[in-house]
Amino acid sequence: MLLGSLALGCAVALMGTSGWLISRASQMPPVLYLMVAVTSVRAFGIGRSVFRYAERLVSHDAVLKALGGIRTAVYRRLEQLAPAGLPQFRRGDLLSRLVADVDAVQDFHLRWRLPAAVAAVVSLAASAALAAFLPLAGLVLALGLLLAGAGVPALERRISGRTERRHAPARGELATAVLDTLTGTAELTVAGALPARLRATRTADAALTRLAGRSAASGALSAGLVALVTGLTVVAAAAVGVRGVASGALPGVCLAVVVLTPLAAFEAVAAMPTAVRFRERARAAQERLAEVLASPLPVTEPAAPEPLPAAQLPVVISGLTARWPGAAHDALRGVDLELRPGRRVAVVGPSGSGKTTLAHVLLRFVEPSAGSVRLAGTVDTRELAGEDVRRVIGLCAQDAHVFDSSVRENLRLARPDADEPRLRAALARARLLDWVDGLPEGLDTMVGEHGARLSGGQRQRLALARALLADFPVLILDEPAEHLDTATADALTADLLAATEGRTTLLITHRLAGLDDSSVDEVLVLDDGRVVERGRWSQLADRPGGRLAAMIARERAGEARAVAA
Repeated sequence: MLLGSLALGCAVALMGTSGWLISRASQMPPVLYLMVAVTSVRAFGIGRSVFRYAERLVSHDAVLKALGGIRTAVYRRLEQLAPAGLPQFRRGDLLSRLVADVDAVQDFHLRWRLPAAVAAVVSLAASAALAAFLPLAGLVLALGLLLAGAGVPALERRISGRTERRHAPARGELATAVLDTLTGTAELTVAGALPARLRATRTADAALTRLAGRSAASGALSAGLVALVTGLTVVAAAAVGVRGVASGALPGVCLAVVVLTPLAAFEAVAAMPTAVRFRERARAAQERLAEVLASPLPVTEPAAPEPLPAAQLPVVISGLTARWPGAAHDALRGVDLELRPGRRVAVVGPSGSGKTTLAHVLLRFVEPSAGSVRLAGTVDTRELAGEDVRRVIGLCAQDAHVFDSSVRENLRLARPDADEPRLRAALARARLLDWVDGLPEGLDTMVGEHGARLSGGQRQRLALARALLADFPVLILDEPAEHLDTATADALTADLLAATEGRTTLLITHRLAGLDDSSVDEVLVLDDGRVVERGRWSQLADRPGGRLAAMIARERAGEARAVAA
């Protein structure tokens, strides 16, 4: 604020001093009489540029540092919310909040608070300085500055306040529409829904364009009013100055000071209507960011986390009950399970039975409402940091993200220091090494966005190789053969079971082909969040009227119909 006030103060002083210097020079006095004014003009001219540069440097540095803190806070909150707490936000809108809204917050400081403070200081100083020459002229200038710096902005806020506050939500709607259209183009085209989606995108764009048009119209009106007030103030100051000269209250050489000072002083308030618009936009952006920062966390981290036990196994699940944030019903109810070293357990059941919820509770993505998950059978995971839990329990999900990078870099996400032999060993265990070796660029082959250059089976194998490279003591495989054709799913399931042999594994699946007593040690059948059957595969598969037996029969019948078709 100080540097900005000095910069504008130099501009006002430069104009006033220049007017006095020109008027006095017209009287052709000895040059020595003008030296102070000449030096002052030079000083004010240089000072204006220097102080303006310093003000921009200091203010932007401070604001950008603050923005870095805000963006980091928002990202950390998103990290804490993911994945259970993120469905309350749409992806495009969330991206708009993280990027555009965080950027808009800087306008509250740079384009509202700073200009308003500088305008107040310079207006008071300019009015007081002009009043020292002619009190009535100072009063005229003060009234003009008050009208342009407060009255016009108040009118601007009344006209466009609601419009400006709708900018951020409208921008989020457009971002959501565009992102949904771009990411779902193939599916929308196949379904014949692309024209409707494009119309929705154009509608969102038109809504934002209308808001921008209204904002521009109100801005033009405000700029015109400020120019009108400036002109009227200059005319009034000139009239008062002429009367002052006529009455002898004002020296003639000072008349130019009275006329020219208002022209420079109004530079301080000219941007105030625009500042009000940016204030409203920034406040709307702050509210949207506050919604993210105030979102309830699906998991509460302990204030003083316990250290990981030296031996993390077995993982003992006792009476586990859990529900997703915002859900009305429990997704898991009273589940008991023990994962001992080297033990492989299959959790099967229809969609919505609670299988994925179990995985998310184990990973500390969802808080249990009752029961517990204990490492080494003694340490409750709620007493541990979530990151520590996820160093013990890993996940290979059905929708594991594949980054638009090389095979090598996708693998190194799990272990950044892994050398090539380790990478190749992980690929070999996932039955992907032969394919990689057959590529011209090998491990450096780019896989495309979301693994677009890979088949569905190759994406899952790459995700498995990444999980194996991380070497988690407990590995969760969540629907690894989902969305694959029967032959690919069978081959992938067999390879997954072979790759995880001897490793403590929780296999979550509704596909039963390939499972038997040799591949899994125990089977849990979930339905509506409850364990309805459990035991060895051979015991449950042949049980008359059993749930697992019924699931096997339905799966085989479905495969037979598919073959017949």
